[in-house]
Amino acid sequence: MPDTHVDTSAMAGWIGRQEVLEDEVALPIVRRLAALLDLDPLSYRRGDALPEGWHSVFFAPVARQSQLGPDGHPRKGDFLPPVPLPRRMFAGRRLRYLAPVTIGAEIRRTSTIASITPKTGRTGQMIFVRVDHVVEMDGKPVLTEAHDIVYREEAKPGAGAPPKAEAKVELPPADDSQVYAPQTVTLFRYSALTYNGHRIHYDQPYTTQEEGYPGLVVNGGLHALYLHEMARRNLPDGKLGRFSVRNVNPFFVGREGELRCSRAADGSLSLWAVNEQGKIVAQAEAAAEPGEMV
Repeated sequence: MPDTHVDTSAMAGWIGRQEVLEDEVALPIVRRLAALLDLDPLSYRRGDALPEGWHSVFFAPVARQSQLGPDGHPRKGDFLPPVPLPRRMFAGRRLRYLAPVTIGAEIRRTSTIASITPKTGRTGQMIFVRVDHVVEMDGKPVLTEAHDIVYREEAKPGAGAPPKAEAKVELPPADDSQVYAPQTVTLFRYSALTYNGHRIHYDQPYTTQEEGYPGLVVNGGLHALYLHEMARRNLPDGKLGRFSVRNVNPFFVGREGELRCSRAADGSLSLWAVNEQGKIVAQAEAAAEPGEMV
């Protein structure tokens, strides 16, 4: 087997690099997100607490059009390191909610490149980049978040779709479940809210011919958003202190999966998004107390 190790020494200088962004928890954006989730948009008003998880549509990238890469993402080498692998995916996140975010408030996010780690997986060589975020409101931290971003090799000609997902696993009995079947318009509205230009979410020819997927890929952030909603619904007071999610396998538009939640004796939750074959797409853990960042 050939050596697939990627030399990350040239990127070592990116570890510790920071980026500071400011945003406003604008009421129109909040109401559009509520509409996406099929909630009453007009029930959300300035001064209300923003539901946990909804902050993810803020701090959207604002790269100029000339600074976008061929996949629709902002080019690497500015804040994110110049990883020599072309395919970028969001692998997961871990969050701690420290205080409510107020609709209408100004917020500030400080992001730090925490680590750059090469690995070899079933699709070849990969590089994982961890980015730590601290979000502040009125000068005080309101949430912390760690993002895992994975970069992969370019799809090989004639390789077709990526390897099939792992075998179906037996999950605990669900205390709550719902159908999960995002459609093309769902992806459009979510990508518009988050200003996500990644072509795998809207460009069918690019997705199938360049990336090798069988269809448009549902945003990993959308899984997390819906699992947040399910978690709040299953906590006693509807408030989240801690949430983590890991994207396991891609999920494609036009297919019908399911969201599931299982409650533990200590009150914590295990959650899953599964595809039409019952295989795990994303898995999450949630609890009412913030705990410690892992």
